[in-house]
Amino acid sequence: MYRANLWLRTAVRILRPILEVEVGSPDELYDAVRSLDWAEYTNPDRTLAVDCNVRDSRITHSQYAARRVKDAICDQFRDKTGRRPSVDVDRPALGLNLHIHRDQAVLSLDACWDSLHKRGYRPIQTRAPLNEALAAGLLLHLGYDGTVPLVDFMCGSGTFTVEGSWLALNRPPGLTRKWFGFSGWPDFDAGLWSAVREEARRGVLPKLPAPILGSDVRRDAVAFARENAKLAGVGHLLRFDRMDLKDARPPEGPPGWIVVNPPYGERLGEEEELVPLYRAIGETARAYWPGWRLAVFTANPRLARQIRLKRSRTTPFFNGSLECNLYEFPVFA
Repeated sequence: MYRANLWLRTAVRILRPILEVEVGSPDELYDAVRSLDWAEYTNPDRTLAVDCNVRDSRITHSQYAARRVKDAICDQFRDKTGRRPSVDVDRPALGLNLHIHRDQAVLSLDACWDSLHKRGYRPIQTRAPLNEALAAGLLLHLGYDGTVPLVDFMCGSGTFTVEGSWLALNRPPGLTRKWFGFSGWPDFDAGLWSAVREEARRGVLPKLPAPILGSDVRRDAVAFARENAKLAGVGHLLRFDRMDLKDARPPEGPPGWIVVNPPYGERLGEEEELVPLYRAIGETARAYWPGWRLAVFTANPRLARQIRLKRSRTTPFFNGSLECNLYEFPVFA
């Protein structure tokens, strides 16, 4: 479980289920939760918090369901000891996740509490940033392993380049994270956790096997990307330049991957304005990047057709609630 929290690049939560039960009302939920011996998991001197999501169930209010779970735990301790745990929603000693779907409730210990996509290197974000876990997932889906160059000539806040560098360096995404939810569990083994982290540190490569480059036409985006890379511990290994994508040229050496996440044209009137941008992606790749592979992540299939290269594969993904596709193109002269 410690290694999972440390190493998984695409997970956002790691949960340990402790109760699975069918519930038709908040009172039934309360009784089921209170039937557990909560002294096994915490005590009145420690804090707790409950995160809940509800879907297609007779219990319809997620906040009330979370409150009934909290009440059941606190009431049990109050009756047994005369004291009850307090609530800390930011860093609880015991974080719980309640998921109710079609009256099936699963209550779990949340091993991370803060989503694992929050790597800690993006305090400042450009507009519509790409989720870190999603960026890593897209790179893994492409088969990128760091042995070939990686270029993002619309780098924004630098997420593809940072996640790609961590993959290439064999660096776990949780290595510099300050706190995990499991550190408040009664069976937390600080020595084992320290050993797992030290094992990971020893496996991190000192330099990149192949170049990773980012560029953007916006000066503020390049500044954000540089700062984020510095916070991620890879600023000295990555290169970022301010330039229009039409001026981007491949580095010396063998071809690799171009991966971009252009604007989707969601607002009225934006789509037509973005047609030249998507055409420029395809034209620039064809003119200057033969032998490379191009991956474009977008929610707009009409704009994707403006790239005018032959697709080798299209894979659906969600970016938040947006239905997107990852389009892959081999680039020929």
